[in-house]
Amino acid sequence: MDKKRVKQSATFALSAAMALSLAACGNSNNNNADTSTNAATKAPDNATTAPANTASDKKVTITFQNIYPDPATPAYKMIHELSDEYHKAHPNVTIELDTLNTDQQKVKLKTQAASKEIPDITIVNPAAQMKPFVDAGLFSPLNDMLDQNGLKDTYQAGLLDYYSFDNNVYALPDGNNIEVVYYNKDLFAQAGIAAPPTTYDELLQDVKLLKDKGITPLAIGEKDSWTGSFLFMNILLRTNGGPGFLKDVVDGKKTFEDPAFVEAVDAFQKLVAAGAFPDGATSIDANAGGNIFKSGKAAMWVIGTWETGAIDASSVAGKVGAFQFPTVDGKGDPNEFMLAPGSAFAVSANSEHLQETKDFLNFFASSYPKKQFELKNAVGLGQKVDGDLKAAGYSDLAITVAGLFNQVKGGDLSFDNTMNPATSQVHLSSIQNLFVQKVDSATVAKEHQTAFEANK
Repeated sequence: MDKKRVKQSATFALSAAMALSLAACGNSNNNNADTSTNAATKAPDNATTAPANTASDKKVTITFQNIYPDPATPAYKMIHELSDEYHKAHPNVTIELDTLNTDQQKVKLKTQAASKEIPDITIVNPAAQMKPFVDAGLFSPLNDMLDQNGLKDTYQAGLLDYYSFDNNVYALPDGNNIEVVYYNKDLFAQAGIAAPPTTYDELLQDVKLLKDKGITPLAIGEKDSWTGSFLFMNILLRTNGGPGFLKDVVDGKKTFEDPAFVEAVDAFQKLVAAGAFPDGATSIDANAGGNIFKSGKAAMWVIGTWETGAIDASSVAGKVGAFQFPTVDGKGDPNEFMLAPGSAFAVSANSEHLQETKDFLNFFASSYPKKQFELKNAVGLGQKVDGDLKAAGYSDLAITVAGLFNQVKGGDLSFDNTMNPATSQVHLSSIQNLFVQKVDSATVAKEHQTAFEANK
């Protein structure tokens, strides 16, 4: 891959994929985002200088709920460094970080939302997951803040549509990722595996080879149930022969009892039966599950590309590659991925310091791409980045992942970003249950269909 492609990867990463998936999701929201293809652009000129406080000089504390709990990761360093920089430029403004893991944050936000006391800035997921909060009037529209300093133009074309309702943008994404399979080259070699699997049968064979050598094949932390769902949805994307299964269910063209869904459940249970996952997977949270891979104790990790920088900052740096999820029984295109428009930063409509909060978030989002690039964590950003990954000293892994972005033909969003919350919760619990007991696949399918029909 030449330098031009490496440089552009951060900018063009999912342009085509986003257009395809927006159409597939039937997203009727429109924030009038520029849909042209642009060359890599710099973050706004003020990206490294906190703007003057436009509200007042009164003492203000802004609570910033976030999901970056691991001090070893670039994301943790990023949020602390930017918060400190802003406070130094604005001594009257203190940024108080409320740091949780992903599932803890989701639960806490639901509790806070019930009492209409959400923090000044919180984390929300796109599309279906954030809609109930918007419908309840809990988030402030951010159009005015986005129009300042050219901030809106730093986002990839179409990306903000996932966070928009009735022409208002309600949250700013932290990334725009795809899901890949990271693998430890040393552990593959120890098990006699010469190359990554390209079919599901090969994946199952590799699981056996790894197990025979006493190596955990696949890291996961299924206490946070989204992790198993993400892996399962990769299988469904293949057994369906391509994207759009959930949209077809919503449109009444298919049901969850369709053979593609039943086949996906069967295939998933083969992984469980093969012993692919750590013992007690449902008692391990997502961060601990990731650390199994990052500490060299597991051979593979199916996760979003947002983890690239964290892997490069871990003890397995330099030993890791990445590949597309394999085909299943000859079905699916490896260049169709699970797409992961990032979790996003939303502002409480009831904030006591609404203007000050928007001022800080403008600085934070404007500075975000440059700071992440400096921390070698720019692969998978939702904002355009001006920089050459190779020249900046990015790893071979990061450059490999950037190359995978350039191959994206389209894909699907996660289950809980597509379906309503009640159906999604049944799905998450149902997949989580498969880690601890075998269930007839037709029963799993019927359970999903019943939940969908009850919660239309």
